[in-house]
Amino acid sequence: MATNGKKIGADWAAAKRHLSNVDPVMKQIIKQVGHCTLSPRRDYFVMLCNSIFAQQLSSKVAKVLFGRFCGHFPRKKPTPEAVLEFLKCEEEIVRKAGLSRQKRGYVHDLATHFANGKVRTRSLAAMDDDAIVEALLPIKGIGRWTVEMFLIFSLNRPDVFPVDDFGVRKNAQLAYGLKEMPTRKELMEIGEKWRPWRTVASWYLWRYGDVAAKT
Repeated sequence: MATNGKKIGADWAAAKRHLSNVDPVMKQIIKQVGHCTLSPRRDYFVMLCNSIFAQQLSSKVAKVLFGRFCGHFPRKKPTPEAVLEFLKCEEEIVRKAGLSRQKRGYVHDLATHFANGKVRTRSLAAMDDDAIVEALLPIKGIGRWTVEMFLIFSLNRPDVFPVDDFGVRKNAQLAYGLKEMPTRKELMEIGEKWRPWRTVASWYLWRYGDVAAKT
């Protein structure tokens, strides 16, 4: 995992040049997928809420349920304080909003951490990756994968490599013509040449799966 928060140009040109130069497979993936659209997101609380909803669900189902949940808030944007109030509603109302009892507890703990300032939102962008991991892992329902997704999609940290992500592993198998999905160790070896742009390589692997499914 990366340990710095350097700012990257929106076109990720340096990343694409590096990946294309060091890896012919990645070069072809970049040609097929096209422009990398990763851009920073500042709605940190919403992003983490969404990650909790996505746990153990397909992306399609998670999107529907999270949209239903957001519909309970002004401008469809949940805030920590508003979520804490909503979670005081009867269990049936909360359940229909897409939250199981377990995930209700997770979202409550997340909202509490943000509302009481334990998560310093104004400082997150300036913190290094390891400090962010330390800040977020104590929250119930937030594991390492969730933090990695936050670092990638909210903060655009350039060298995060989610080697346990199913999509990254499955699409690496497809792209590199492997008989089986690579193990964690094998994927780390494949990605070693991608440093310091493993975030962008991971993004391209995710999108490659979408492109390959259409061909």
